[in-house]
Order: sequence, then structure tokens, then C-alpha cells
Amino acid sequence: MTRPIPSLAAIRAGGKPAVARALALIETADGSAALAALLDACAAEAIGDVLGLTGPPGVGKSTLTDALIRAARAEGRSVGVVAVDPSSRLSGGALLGDRTRLATDPEDDRIFVRSMAARDRLGGLSDHAVAAIVLMRAVYDRVIVESVGIGQSEGDIAHVADCVVLCIQPGSGDSLQFMKAGVMELPDVVCVTKADMGEAARRAVADVAGALTLAAPGAPKVAVVAVSAAARTGLADLAAAIEAHRASLDRDGRRQARRAAQARHWVEDALRVRFGRRGLSSVTLPPGVAAEPFAAIVRLSADLDRRLASPT
Repeated sequence: MTRPIPSLAAIRAGGKPAVARALALIETADGSAALAALLDACAAEAIGDVLGLTGPPGVGKSTLTDALIRAARAEGRSVGVVAVDPSSRLSGGALLGDRTRLATDPEDDRIFVRSMAARDRLGGLSDHAVAAIVLMRAVYDRVIVESVGIGQSEGDIAHVADCVVLCIQPGSGDSLQFMKAGVMELPDVVCVTKADMGEAARRAVADVAGALTLAAPGAPKVAVVAVSAAARTGLADLAAAIEAHRASLDRDGRRQARRAAQARHWVEDALRVRFGRRGLSSVTLPPGVAAEPFAAIVRLSADLDRRLASPT
């Protein structure tokens, strides 16, 4: 039997256990109007910013996430982490590789880490992961999303994050691959990891800066920083770049527009996954869909189910 859906106020007041129960409901109560109402309330009452970390496997995202958690807690901010792991071929669940590398204090009630499976999504984020991020940004001051990895097609992180940090490893040739793939259109900040590698790191910074000159005219400037999480160098520069981007979003009013576009994408993506492109093309999204995206998904899915079940 599915648990009753709690209110957002109850989740905020209930600490880690309440957040864990609410996240479990995202799977067990998926598709219900009550869960959609909770998620829409979370979307409307977000208190935190969402920082998305992406980059190829092995680039050091988990080490960087660990450093960012410590920095946020040192500033007195609460932190939620969604670590998106590869899916098990047997169970479909997360393999928990990223979560085991995060050295968080289990007694700290202002840190919450959840591993979630990519569920074979090429873009890296399942609809359950998106819902979890929306819920957590209504509870925590900062939500860090560590993606499963990026190559030449994965870009879902841009549909949930306020700030996308693309991590690149020196000497890997990633910068060339990203130029070919157009991935340089995604990040708000580029972080060259393992900066203690010296000349290779400096060359990577120069390569990335060159790649970014190919951006469309008028595109927002993307900061490039070199960081060694292990040596604790460059973290202040990264924090400054993230803060500068956050301030620019609020100053220019782009955060609201960005989140509205993201919410509309969630609806379109959910319908496309469930009903295909033809199903999506047969639906007209209402003008206010971004205000209640999860209720719209439930309502439009039910309508499509009825239409598909009707005899022709």
C-alpha cells in the first residue's frame, strides 16, 4: 500500500527520514495526482540552486562533489546530492559507484545524498531523477547533481541545473571531442580537473578557451577554471565562477525563464518517452504548463491513454 503523500512543510520539518520517504514515493506513487501536486508545490517553492556536474567517466566528478559539499557546509548551507549512477543490467538499479566515494557525515542532518540509476537514458537523467532534484531543491540550499557522464549526445543535465559545470581532464583529448560534439554549448562554467598535472592542465585550459571562442555571438561568457580537488587548489576560483553565474541569472532575470523552459521540457520529454514522437505531436501543451508541469504530465498522459484505448 502506498504511503500518504506528505506536504512540503512536513518534508522540510522531518529531516533526512522525511526526505528519504518522499523520494521513495516518487517511484511507488508515480503517476498519481497527489504526488504531482507535491512536486508542483516543490517546483513553485524552490529555495535552493541546482549545480550540475558533468564530464566523462574518470574525470574526477565525485572528488569535486565531495569538495563542494565541504565548502557549502563550511558556509552553513544545507546540501542535497543526486549522484546518477549507471544502471545494473540485472536489477535496473544504481550501481552506487559515485555515492561510495562521497565522504559525508551521516550525523549531519543538513546533508542528504541519494544515488539514482540512469535507467538507460542516453541523456543521463530519468524522469524519477528529475522529480528527485525538484523535491530536493525545495528543501536544501544547494543541490548538486553529479551526472553519469557525458559524451557526444548526453545533455539532460542542462534541463535541471541552474549552473552546468563541465569537467575536463588534462591530457585526455576531451576538449577536441567536445568541440566536435557541440558539447561546449552546454556549460556555464568549465572546470579543468587535476590541475596538479602541470603543463598538461595548462594546455587543457588553453584548448578549452579556444573551443569557447566558437560560441555563437552574444552568448554568455563561460568561465574556465583549473582545479585540483585532491590538492585543494582552484576551489575558490570555481566557487567564485559559480557565484558570478548565479548572480548574473538573478540580475538579468534569466533564472525564471530558464526554469520555465526546463519545466516545459520535462512535460514534453515525459510524453515523448511514454508515447513516442507521434504521441507528443498529437498534444497541444497549455500556455501555463510550466507552472504545474507534473500535474500536466498526469493529465495529458491520461488523455493520451484514453485516446489510444478508444476504437478507431
